[in-house]
Amino acid sequence: MKRILLALLLAALALPALPVQPSLNVYFQTTLKDAAYQKAVFQKVAGTWKSPAKLPAAGKKCVVQAVIDKSGKLVSATVSMTSGVKAWDEAAQAAVTSASPFAPLPAGYAHKSLEAHFHFAVVP
Repeated sequence: MKRILLALLLAALALPALPVQPSLNVYFQTTLKDAAYQKAVFQKVAGTWKSPAKLPAAGKKCVVQAVIDKSGKLVSATVSMTSGVKAWDEAAQAAVTSASPFAPLPAGYAHKSLEAHFHFAVVP
C-alpha cells in the first residue's frame, strides 16, 4: 500500500502545474435588462485591465463594487472582496475607474443609478 501511495505522490509531483489565467466577470443589478449596455460596460473595463506581475492563488478573486449614475459617470468603485494580493486588487480597481465614464444608462432604465460587481479572478 505504501508503494502505491508513494508512486501516486511521485506521479503527481511530476505533472506540470496547470496554467492559470485572469478572468473577468461582471454582475449587474437585476433591474438592468439591457444586454447591449451590459456588454459595452464589460468590454470597456476589460479593455483597461492590466494584469500585474504577481497573481493571486488560483480560485482567489477581487470584487470591485461600482455605482454608475444615469449620465454614465462612475460614482464609486470600492474593493468589497480582496484577493490577498494588493497589486491585483489595485489593478482591478484601476481598471474600473480608468474605464469611466461609461455610456449613459439606457433611456428606459427607471433608476437613478446602477450597481455592478466586477469579479477579477484567477482560474486554472
